[in-house]
Amino acid sequence: MTSALPFLPFSKPTIDEATIAAVGEVLRSGWITSGPKVQAFEAQMSEYFGGRPVRTFNSGTCTMEIALRIAGIGPGDEVITTPISWVATANVIIEVGATPVFADIDPITRNLDLDKLEAAITPRTKAIIPVYLSGLPVDMDRLYAIARKHNLRVVEDAAQAFGSEWKGQRIGAFGDFVSFSFQANKNITTGEGGALVLNNLEEARLAEKYRLQGVTRSGVDGIDVDVLGGKYNMSDIMAAIGLGQFANIAAITAHRRNLARHYYACFGADFEAQSGAQLPLQAFDSSNYHLFQIILPDRGPSTRADFMRALQEGYNIGTGYHYAPIHLFTLYRERGFKEGMFPVAERIGRLTVTLPMFYAMSMADVERTVAAVKAILIK
Repeated sequence: MTSALPFLPFSKPTIDEATIAAVGEVLRSGWITSGPKVQAFEAQMSEYFGGRPVRTFNSGTCTMEIALRIAGIGPGDEVITTPISWVATANVIIEVGATPVFADIDPITRNLDLDKLEAAITPRTKAIIPVYLSGLPVDMDRLYAIARKHNLRVVEDAAQAFGSEWKGQRIGAFGDFVSFSFQANKNITTGEGGALVLNNLEEARLAEKYRLQGVTRSGVDGIDVDVLGGKYNMSDIMAAIGLGQFANIAAITAHRRNLARHYYACFGADFEAQSGAQLPLQAFDSSNYHLFQIILPDRGPSTRADFMRALQEGYNIGTGYHYAPIHLFTLYRERGFKEGMFPVAERIGRLTVTLPMFYAMSMADVERTVAAVKAILIK
């Protein structure tokens, strides 16, 4: 029997009235493509990241592809990444003509296992794309030590990590290329969209060319095109949403961390032993808790489907899973990847479930979710 309580989704964006009004102002202005709002959004993010250049785009996928192109990655090169991510992380490697190489993940952090990463490096390796799953960074000190040792570029897939930190520094304020996503479920959103943090103005100018057909503008003297670009620019409509969201980033991050604290408290110290499930690593000083994911106990091939169905049908609670192992998709099987190559990723990819976590959630929502999970898993 379905719960009489209202449906609780696993994620939901929060757009305040001031932001809605700001979008209306843009629509009335007559300038709705890239313009002053995009410039303001980029400037505010640049300040947030310590003055580093930031350029915005219409997705968090093209940001990674453009970073690879700026780094000169192409045919004959290998790029190492994780098999547990949205498929875009690997697809962009193929898009630039390079070869994706996967390394298995750490069973605790669920991010790239840096021992496996280093073992996967070959003379053809030119870059690494680490993913900060659920907003939790990898060991940044060790990541960049490996990159320096092997002369590799790093394109940080920080799609889920806006507001995350490493040893007191914001993700994006240091490192090489850092890519963020503003898709609807992210901690701050522009509906769709993304941003790329770059190292210098030369890279930023090249990013501007790649996002708008490779065009170099030169006023009354016309234009020139000197690189092969695409149509990846962010609109002022999207940037107006981003500005409104960005103004609340501190409160958003703090509330998500408080929700996570309440999750841990409600589950209690004995939940894992009683249920056989695994909670995420507690990392309040670094993760922005973009997602709250548990790893289910393995109870057969339909474990996750049965669990998700039970939460939906019995308790009116929505869930998701992030992510299916990339190397097992048909596109990647056709490139030689197969089951058994990355056993940790395959197990976690099969058993992970994303529980509700979003800014408008209450502590009562957490309590409701935990009670339902316990009722299903602890017999």
